Order: sequence, then C-alpha cells, then structure tokens
Amino acid sequence: FLVEESGKNECEAACFIKAPATALENLKCKIVNDISSLVVDDSEELVSNVISIECSDDGKTIPFPINIAIPFTSCFRGNYREIVVKVTDVNFQSNYLTPISLEGYQGNHKETFAEVKIYQLGVFSVLSCLKKQTFTVPKVGLSQKLSVDSRISFYYPPETFSSPAPMQLKVQPIEPSLVSTLKARHDMYHAVVSASALVYVQHPSAQPFNSSVTITLPCPPNPEKKREEDETEHARAIRATVKRVATAYHPRAVNASLRKNGENLSDTLKLLGHRNKEEGWKVFDDVIIQNARNGLVSFELNEHLESFVVIRFSFLLENTYLLLFARALEEAVCSTMANVILYRKRENPYKIVVLLSASKELTCELQNLHEQGYFGPPEPTQQFPLREGEQVHFRFRGNIFASENGKDFGKVYRLIFHSQRKPRLKLQIKEVDEFGNHSSPHYKGTAVFYKITREMITKKWEQPLPYGEYQHQSPLCKLALTLPKHEKLINRPRSTRRVSSDSSEALWDNLLYWLAEELAEDNTSLLALCLPVRRSVLQLVRLKCPDNLTHQIYELLCCWKKTLPRSADKQQLLSHYLRKSGRSDLSEELCFKWQNKVFT
Repeated sequence: FLVEESGKNECEAACFIKAPATALENLKCKIVNDISSLVVDDSEELVSNVISIECSDDGKTIPFPINIAIPFTSCFRGNYREIVVKVTDVNFQSNYLTPISLEGYQGNHKETFAEVKIYQLGVFSVLSCLKKQTFTVPKVGLSQKLSVDSRISFYYPPETFSSPAPMQLKVQPIEPSLVSTLKARHDMYHAVVSASALVYVQHPSAQPFNSSVTITLPCPPNPEKKREEDETEHARAIRATVKRVATAYHPRAVNASLRKNGENLSDTLKLLGHRNKEEGWKVFDDVIIQNARNGLVSFELNEHLESFVVIRFSFLLENTYLLLFARALEEAVCSTMANVILYRKRENPYKIVVLLSASKELTCELQNLHEQGYFGPPEPTQQFPLREGEQVHFRFRGNIFASENGKDFGKVYRLIFHSQRKPRLKLQIKEVDEFGNHSSPHYKGTAVFYKITREMITKKWEQPLPYGEYQHQSPLCKLALTLPKHEKLINRPRSTRRVSSDSSEALWDNLLYWLAEELAEDNTSLLALCLPVRRSVLQLVRLKCPDNLTHQIYELLCCWKKTLPRSADKQQLLSHYLRKSGRSDLSEELCFKWQNKVFT
C-alpha cells in the first residue's frame, strides 16, 4: 500500500494497491484534493480524497490490470444512490467503475474501501451517484419496474421499437420540503402542491417510438384535500342512501352534483420535460395525465425525453411560471444550503478554524467545534446555496491577516464545498500594524468571502490561488474579527525607571483580588457590579479570561481603577458601587480592611 503525507506531521493512507512488487516500485501516489472541483458533476457527491497515481519511470510498463482500494466515508446513500469510482485521465475524460467490493478492512486498517480493477493510471475519486438502471426493450415489448423505486414503471407495447433498444434511467427524488422551500421564497409558486421525482432517460439507439409508452410514477396528492376526503368519508356514506332514492326522481341533478364535487377535489397535473439540454424545459399540454390510487399518476409518451417531471398544482398556473419552477427545482436538487463558520481557539484567540458546513448539520458542527475548544464570535454567516465542487475563496482585510504556516501572511485561501467532506482550514491570525486601531482596545479586521462557481474554474490540473482583489464580483459574505491588544513592555534605562512611591498600589492589587474571589463565589455577573466601564472593556475581559470568573472580575476592577485620577478616593467609590449592586456586606468589609490595612 502507499502512504501519503497529509501535511500535518502525520501519515494518511491514500490507497491500497494490489500489484506485483516490481510494479509497486514504479508507482507514485499522492492526494490532490485541490483539484476536486474538476472531478465532480451535478448529482455527484465526493466521499473520498482525490488520488493521483502515476508511473515514476516512463520507460517501465505496468502489468495491468491491478487492484486499487480507496478509503471513503459516505453518510447518506439511500436507495436512489450508489458508490462508484471515477477515473479521470490527463484530458479530463472520465470513466465510472463499479467497485468489486466495499470491504471494511485492508490489512490492519479498518475503514470502508472501494476496491476496483483498473487498466489505466490517472486521477481516482470515490463518488456517491444516482443509481443507474439499464435494460433493453425487445421487439415484443416490456413492462419494467425500476429497482430504485418499484412504484415507477415503464410499459413498452409490442413493436414500440423496430429492433432491441437499450435504455438507461436515473431517478432524482424530490423531497416535499424542497417544494415548500421554493414556495416560501417565491409567491408565484404558491399554487404548486407537489412534484414527482425527476427522471433522467438515455436512449442511445435514438429509435423513434412506433407506439406510445405508458409511464407510471408517484406524485404526492394535496395533503389538505386528502384530509378533507377523510373527514367527509363518513358523511358520504350516510348520503349514499339518500342519493340512491333521489336518483329515481332527479337523475340529472344528482349527476351534475357528483361532477361538481369531483371537480372540487381534483388538482391539475402537467408534464414538463426536455428533449435535450440545448432546447430546455417545455410544458407538454397535450399529454393527458391520469390519477391512480395511492398518489400514483400515469401518462403516455410518444417521443423520447431526456428528463421529465410531473407537477401537481391546486389552481391554474401559467406555463411561464411552470417553466421557471422546473428550472428552479432542477437547480435546487443540485444545490445544498451552507454556512461559513469562523471560530477561534478559546485559550488562544490567534488560532482560528474556517469551514463550510451544510445548514442542516450546522448545530451538530458547532457542537463538535465547542468540544474541540473553538468558539465564536463571530457567529456563522447566513445560509447560501452551493453546488458540489463550488469554491469559496476568502481573504482578510483591515488590521488583521492570516497564515497557514505562521510565516506567509496576506494570502488568499480556498475552501472547496463537498456536502459529505466538511472542508476546513486552520489558520493563525495576527495584527498588521500593532499601532493601528489606536482608539479601540482591539485590533479590527474582516474576513471577506467570494463564491467561485464550477464554470469559473479553468480545467487545469494545476490550480493556483489568484492574488487579485476580486473587483469583478460582489462578496458572498463577510465576518468581522477582533484581536486583543498586547500590553507593551517598555525597557527603560535604570536611571529613568519609574519607582512608585505609593506602596498602597501593591496592597490595592491584593484587595481587588480578594474582592474578586468573594464576588465569584456568589457567581456575580460583570454587569451586576454597576461599574462605569465601556462595553468594549467587558468584551475584552471576557475574551482574556473566558473560563475564570474570578480573573474576569479582577481584570474588570483593575481596568476601572486605571481610569480613576490619582487623587480619587478609590475605597469610597468602590464601596458605593458595591452597595449599588446589592453587596452592602462586602462594602462594610472593604471599609474595615482599608482602615485597618488588612489585605490578606
């Protein structure tokens, strides 16, 4: 097996290769996650590292086939998805390999591995893809239920094709929550009740249809009308007897009433699809869609469509809005709502972590960061949509910049979004100018984030980060940062050093620390002390001593004391604020200790 350094002073198993020893000596393997945007397409999810395998000696011949096993972690598979290994060559031509095994062990290593037999070297990645179902339609016809969802079926009558025709199908399920989200964002989609799954069909032989193909698939009914039907089921049973008697006297009136009730309980169904991507979505008004039991619908097609979906809506909707909804739906199933998180280490605010998290996992991700010792502020950004493989570039502005290695500051950084990979960067931040932000107790800066779509990424194996100012596009989001200022130590010659003639200063420090301990025992909050200090001072104190209330109160008292003139009666003022905050007992004890010079 080959091992690759991950850049964190620890080894990571890149992959395991089973081949003759002479072949292994000539193979070179490395992890190239920086190019992961180039190996994924829509509806594909990366679940492993991106591995590059090359021959180190061009004069040597590799005895193909050889076996390669790549570790991967897949969180969400389901019945509609499958694990495949994608092989990409130097010209970005790709092949998909079905793993011969998904074993949990390779030697002493316990992980999930996708093992494949390969006949060429290149760039390898493990993907979670929509499951592809392939079948051939013979001349005698075929009735085919899909393995991913047995409710979806295709019936090809005899002589539909002049010769056997292979078909390849994929199904993208549509969650009801996705439809609800689109309706919430756009009022014009309010009439939409539900949508069927998106079905993708490849018809390689391109033979014309000699007869219509019947397709059945689920399209959830209107839940409100379903509830109305359940509530009136008992009332209908009672009315049935009355209607049988009334039919003998008023047959026309009863028939009209039945038709009217049926019309009120029915929704409108429309088929949308496209013959090819260049032509785009189209509404097929001439296709009649019939309701079946249990939320199933069926219709007949007399031509090939590359993809289609059935939309159910409660009242008439213009075709223009239906087409807009279909495009929005197709884009939404390929996107994930995400947030940027920028947290700092609690014990060291100069160490930060920046990561992309799917919004549905945000709470869990924040909990994990807290357990690792990372906390805000700043809080996570608002959510925004990202497709698989899209990038977020960010840089720091203002009086704060960052570095990955503690040396190279001021660079642009990159996070590549993969919904199952949780990309993150650990950085060190520092102030640009130690004398900057002189009117503030903090150094201030901003992290600015930019979205880079897959179309904006050049197809090159080398993916250097740009150093431009991104003037051509608006920021995706921004996060404000602060750093506490250092207390500067000035080394003066002995002759110029200041000697404090007031020995009570040292005694005051002991007294303030005693007072802080007393207040901390009762879990007194900083705001409850009623000291006249700025809010920024409170924030600075909490940042310096996040886990120790005694130290927080002591720092706050010291900051307050520094703001007083030398002539001020500190004991009298402090006693006043203690009484104001409801601690008359400590006020009296403070007065006693001050008068008797008891500071222990």
